[in-house]
Order: sequence, then structure tokens, then C-alpha cells
Amino acid sequence: MHKTFVFIHGLESTAQGTKGQYFSQNFPDMIVEDFTGDLKKRMEKLNQILAARSNLIIVGSSYGGLMAVQYAMANEEKIKKLILMAPAINLPEFHIAAGKTINIPVILYHGTEDDVVDPYKVRNIASRIFPRLEHHFVKDDHPLHKTFASLDWMKLLAAD
Repeated sequence: MHKTFVFIHGLESTAQGTKGQYFSQNFPDMIVEDFTGDLKKRMEKLNQILAARSNLIIVGSSYGGLMAVQYAMANEEKIKKLILMAPAINLPEFHIAAGKTINIPVILYHGTEDDVVDPYKVRNIASRIFPRLEHHFVKDDHPLHKTFASLDWMKLLAAD
């Protein structure tokens, strides 16, 4: 069954940022789009792009991680895996019903030196909502400058 790979960039980034360029060059079938506006506008565009797709493996960075999780809450059956990098799920825009969980594999990387998104608050939230969480603290900053390029993306993007 064909998998669909998706990358969602952060709030102040674009599809042409470092991560977007990496995925466009190394995984040319990956959907790498620009998202602008508030969360509602960004989610409307994401929902349009993914409406007819399934078997999704979504990579979300920072605000894009928040978007990936919001999408997963409404479309869990369409998703094979989430890979989250410093996801901004500690922001007030993130809402999840009490006791709600997302039972898909989730791999999360977060830098302990992140001064944008609190890695410890994110871990606490993630451990409550993702029963199948594989969490990694790395000695890195918010954009994961040191970690991103060294990750085994072929392995990470393989469906479990």
C-alpha cells in the first residue's frame, strides 16, 4: 500500500527552509507545502491537501508539529505515524479533550536547550496523549540544528 509522506514546517518557516529543502531533495514524493496565517487557516489548507489521501506519515516541526497532532486527532485512521520535532503542543491554540489519546506510533525529538518551546512541558503533554510515544531528548536547540541532519530519515519514515 502506497504511503504518503508529509512535512509541515514551523510558524516562521516555509517549505524552502532547511528542513523543507532537505525533504524536497531527498524525498521528492514528500508533500512539502507553505502554510501561512493563523492555525485555522493553516489547518484548512492541510485538510484540503490531505482530503483524498491516506497511509500518511507526517513530519511536523514546531508549529507544524502542533498542526500534525491537531490533524491526527480528527483523522487518526488515515495516519500510519507521526514524527514530531520540538512540537509546539504547549501553546494555548492546542486543544485536546480530557482523556483523549491518539493511538498511532509517535516519534518525538526535542532539544533540551530549546528556548522557544519548553521541552519538559511538551514531554508531559505528549506522554498523556500518545500511548505509543517514542520520546528522545537531545542536546540541541529549538530547530534541532545538530540533530536533524544526523537522523536516519529512511528508517524514521518507514511504516511500522
